[in-house]
Amino acid sequence: MAELLRVEGLRSGYGEAVVVQGVSLGLEQGQSLALLGRNGTGKTTLLNTLVGVTRRHAGRIVLAGQDITLLPPHRRAAAGIGWVPQERNIFKSLTVHENLTAVARPGPWTVARAYQMFPRLAERQTNLGNQLSGGEQQMLAVARALVLNPKLLLLDEPLEGLAPIIVEELLRSIARVVRDEGMSAIIVEQNPRLILPITQRAVVLDRGTVVHEGASAELLADRGTLYRWLAVARH
Repeated sequence: MAELLRVEGLRSGYGEAVVVQGVSLGLEQGQSLALLGRNGTGKTTLLNTLVGVTRRHAGRIVLAGQDITLLPPHRRAAAGIGWVPQERNIFKSLTVHENLTAVARPGPWTVARAYQMFPRLAERQTNLGNQLSGGEQQMLAVARALVLNPKLLLLDEPLEGLAPIIVEELLRSIARVVRDEGMSAIIVEQNPRLILPITQRAVVLDRGTVVHEGASAELLADRGTLYRWLAVARH
């Protein structure tokens, strides 16, 4: 498969503080990557750097053959990056339908298809963003990213703080997008046992550096590595 994303020697952070320390990684077209690590290891900062909202100190980012290292965030979005941040960033004063139609771009992911993926949103098309539950807001944030028809989808802890039944529902939808539909994605998640089964590759960060990279299935079966870097119980 053709390479979609290439990150080379990336150092970035906030102001003079460097959080990501020389990260290099690659992602092929149609691949999904679980980005793992304890709290404060640089996962969100790495995604934010791909989007263009941190200070880059060194390194290079290439998306689909285009060097986007120096592009501002809106041009990275136009180049094909879809982003679901932890804050969700939906338009709370707009309806569900307006949230989707305001950003939709031509491509296979239409607003109608997003409603098929998330029936809860279809039922709440006329509800304002601030009238939705936390889980519904997260579904809307993912749907908004999909209707942008991105080349690469970035999801920053999409399951955080949600009720278990909503986690199951959203996880099924994400699995369909990245596994069945072949959307290239990087997913940050605190619970490796949730995300490794639906992704192909895994990268573990510690103190802003890559300490493990390999197949998701192999990491899931490697109890020693899970315990060492992610404090996952060995049983």
